[in-house]
Amino acid sequence: MNKFLSKGQLSVLIVCLVLIVDQVIKVWVKTHMYLYQSIHVTDWFQILFTENNGMAFGMEIIEKLFLTSFRIAVVCIIIWYITKLIRFGCKTGLLVCVSLIVAGALGNIVDCVFYGQIFTQSTPTQLAGLVPMGAGYGKWFYGLVVDMFYFPIIDTHWPLWMPIVGGQHFVFFSPIFNFADASISCGIIALLLFYSKSFSKSVQTLEQQLKKRK
Repeated sequence: MNKFLSKGQLSVLIVCLVLIVDQVIKVWVKTHMYLYQSIHVTDWFQILFTENNGMAFGMEIIEKLFLTSFRIAVVCIIIWYITKLIRFGCKTGLLVCVSLIVAGALGNIVDCVFYGQIFTQSTPTQLAGLVPMGAGYGKWFYGLVVDMFYFPIIDTHWPLWMPIVGGQHFVFFSPIFNFADASISCGIIALLLFYSKSFSKSVQTLEQQLKKRK
């Protein structure tokens, strides 16, 4: 029981910390920076305020309402999975990875569900502001996700002698992302590198438990 509580508290702590850091950064950027404004930190790191309708790193693939609903459904499934992991005594590292993933997903869900209701529109000439619920720029579930971290590690041009792309501008790692995206990515990468076997075993255990109940 003590182990269950300690691991459960760890998972809740990770989710809360990621959510708080993510939202503090997003609210500050949205209320203190103009859309597309850039703060030069180093030659390879900028704070560049952008907003997007879609998935992680600014990708836009599927319709907004479906995407937000899908995110919520996936998070509910992962939270259920976390409770089972804790109950079956999983490795702490695996729990941390899954908690980072769900925390990042929740961070972007907050933007999608609430930001259109509580913020005015961000533009290149106007700062956004907090407003009473319902007085914002968009409908429920249609808020824009705030992104700000930009790492143009290599910013150059292709050599002129290269066919097709010669002379064209080239940026290595051009996606702009947020703290929630980073949390999801770190969780997935660590899970694949260090806990893939534990993850597969936990899924098999869950399947066996569900079959027994049937």
